[in-house]
Amino acid sequence: MRGLKSIVNATVRLPLRAIPKGTVVPVLSGQLRGSRWVVGQGTNGCWLGTYEPLTRMWLSSLLGPGRVVFDVGANVGFFTLLASRLVGNSGSVVAFEPMLSNVAALRRHMELNQVRNVTIFEAAVSDHHGTARFSPSWNPSMGRLSEGGELEVEIVSLDDLVGGGTVPAPDLLKVDVEGAEMQVLLGGLRCLREKRPAIVLSAHGWRLFEECRALLEGLDYVLDVAKDGSEDGDYLVIARGQRD
Repeated sequence: MRGLKSIVNATVRLPLRAIPKGTVVPVLSGQLRGSRWVVGQGTNGCWLGTYEPLTRMWLSSLLGPGRVVFDVGANVGFFTLLASRLVGNSGSVVAFEPMLSNVAALRRHMELNQVRNVTIFEAAVSDHHGTARFSPSWNPSMGRLSEGGELEVEIVSLDDLVGGGTVPAPDLLKVDVEGAEMQVLLGGLRCLREKRPAIVLSAHGWRLFEECRALLEGLDYVLDVAKDGSEDGDYLVIARGQRD
């Protein structure tokens, strides 16, 4: 049965491969239907409108006009664009992405859709300001901070940015950083304690999931596990402060 499913999926994808990379197309379904997207940036699910349905569902349920969103690990901008639409002109989105090729695609998608409520930081988020080593991947969405990484990137902490008035305090954090989840949270402890933003967190691996859960529950956050990682090791955690 699994083999048959793979054959069917491959057959369905064949026509999609005929669309040249770089072609600008409308998103066909979902909350971003009608938005413009560049084929080849991210998976085809981005412009089909089927990308990461659980994360889309939670962001849609937690966000509304006027909210402030931090997209930590923005990649090429699918969730940045979604958050921008959900918070409207009265809200704002701050997107963090360290890989220059991803940043270029992120900016392109904001320009194509005439987005005016997004600020982009060409940096990774960690527990302090400075620089760090970064390992890119064959898959642009899977690059990560790593001591042996071949690239040097800027890193920033949420507490320094918010505390210094560089950006407004967030109402929601979307975090997908391929293993640096704890550094992001540790660099935003003051913000989490004082501002109590909701968090949509992708935790990569059981150990990181447990570490993040312990930290957030220690801060009196209430957690829902939207995806338990039993199949691929990736967890999706929704955390809300008691004041939410």
